[in-house]
Amino acid sequence: MKYIGAHVSTDGGVASAPVHAAQLGAKAFAIFTRNPSRWKSKEISGADAEAFRRNCQELGFLPKFILPHDSFLINLGSPDNAKLKMSQEAFLDEMKRCEQLGLTMLNFHPGSHLNEISEQECLGRIADSLNRILEQTCGVTAVIESTAGQGSNLGFRFEHLAEIIDKVEDKSRIGVCVDTCHSLAAGYDFTTPEGYSAAWKEFGDIVGFHYLRGMHLNDSRKGVGSRVDRHAPIGEGALGKEFFTLLMRDPRMDDIPLILETPDPSRWPEEIAWLYSQTI
Repeated sequence: MKYIGAHVSTDGGVASAPVHAAQLGAKAFAIFTRNPSRWKSKEISGADAEAFRRNCQELGFLPKFILPHDSFLINLGSPDNAKLKMSQEAFLDEMKRCEQLGLTMLNFHPGSHLNEISEQECLGRIADSLNRILEQTCGVTAVIESTAGQGSNLGFRFEHLAEIIDKVEDKSRIGVCVDTCHSLAAGYDFTTPEGYSAAWKEFGDIVGFHYLRGMHLNDSRKGVGSRVDRHAPIGEGALGKEFFTLLMRDPRMDDIPLILETPDPSRWPEEIAWLYSQTI
């Protein structure tokens, strides 16, 4: 079964997120548990956390179909030791917030070398950061998001994801979220049935579907291998509707959160309904 949703607002408090998701006709959702553009944010109160858990239960959202996203400032592979420490502390805080909310995953962009260290050293720093943080938390899986490869960002090759996973000590608490726009921009050509099959075979061979914990569903304004991250509405970009139909009928994507981050939130109910219509 497919569990489709969107990255919803927490305006009105974190407890409002499942309400917003239900209004979209969603069966999954994503949130920020703190301000994504600041290093520090107000703590979640015990009452707010309890209200969030209660609303999720009443509206039928299980933790395994909720995929929170971390702050955009965090770089777990930073070449700057001071910034690396700040990133590790912020990520630890985000993991603790997920624990508080009863959530089981935290999605994150792996990191950037900023053209100051090698890819290998940066990947090693990311894995080392994760090992340190996983030791201090429990019950929450760190979910690496595939990237478009803009600038010095890593995670755009499946080999990057596999190398981080290989260096993480607790394999039970590491996973992957494939962003469809990002992976197309990174060079994985999903635009034909043959390309779709080949790209997913490569993912299975290099990373493994047992690590796939979620997906971000976005069409792409830019083409294959552009290395440019520009989301488009479903069916209105380089991926096209045929790709999303194939995805909705692919059993390998069952029972994980499939999260829209398309650019027009007013269209999310329509996009969610159309995606569900393709599962038949």
